[in-house]
Amino acid sequence: MRADVNDLFQEDVVADFKAVAKAGVKGIIHKATQGAGVTDRAYVERRKMAADAGLLWGAYHFNTGEPVAAQVQHFLDAAKPDDHTLMALDFEDNRHSQMTLSQARDFLARLDGALGRKVVIYSGNRIKDLLGRKVDAFFGAHRLWLAQYGPVARPQASWPKQWLWQFTGDGIGSPPHAIPGITTHGIDINQYSGDPAKLAADWAGAPVLTS
Repeated sequence: MRADVNDLFQEDVVADFKAVAKAGVKGIIHKATQGAGVTDRAYVERRKMAADAGLLWGAYHFNTGEPVAAQVQHFLDAAKPDDHTLMALDFEDNRHSQMTLSQARDFLARLDGALGRKVVIYSGNRIKDLLGRKVDAFFGAHRLWLAQYGPVARPQASWPKQWLWQFTGDGIGSPPHAIPGITTHGIDINQYSGDPAKLAADWAGAPVLTS
């Protein structure tokens, strides 16, 4: 059994979140911010629409090389997470302003501390290129939202298995994958290998243990 999740940003065209939910999608992870000053203009309105349709809600932040503390604060201010909101760092290639590995580590640590729970890292080739075959306990303690298009998921060595798998998107496929209620050509689709109840229980993340 599996449960599907869609990730969206302001340029994706959503006609009906209730149709999305009816099609079997269980959660939405929406772009909230980028860097230290950019906010996704569709985030607030779509959050309410998704909730009204009974969908789980999450927010992601697109990385830049700007000061980490400012990025984390901007993300928190714009996403306005509650205890049920999934929060994720989008750590992919950004040729305009790239976040370093040490900055990503700092971002996750600061966000964990602000929320009191472990957050998610989205990455594919970026984390693989930077870590190589190294097993990194810090990153491995965060759930991996793997970007890996194709038939097989191959997480970096720090994770025995991905938590969520973005297996298609950006027009991939012939014809491209589609979801009722979303009219964008080739929508991103993410697979969770578990039942919807387990997804809901795991969604926001486990509390950070303190001594």
